Amino acid sequence: MFDMLRDFIDFMFDVFSNGSFSGLDTRRIDAHIKELKKYDWFQRVYHDEKYRKLFFTNVHVRKYLQSRRRVNKIMDNPAAREKFMIFLEKQSKKR
Repeated sequence: MFDMLRDFIDFMFDVFSNGSFSGLDTRRIDAHIKELKKYDWFQRVYHDEKYRKLFFTNVHVRKYLQSRRRVNKIMDNPAAREKFMIFLEKQSKKR
């Protein structure tokens, strides 16, 4: 419940700051990555040179992984996982 409230507050803050807020919660992101590493599909993505650097340097990827709701969704839902992979692919091409 607390995570959902925190995600909502983060979302509202982003909306009212016109997206200029980039304060990322590194500890939360790292905890989500650690949780995702329990899954084989994420291990393969995480260790792929094509995407590896994105998890550390790409603000959009880190912001995505900051959200508990999004992380839960990609863990539980194959369609959301596929969208995440498309998102990663797009971000990798922007470099």
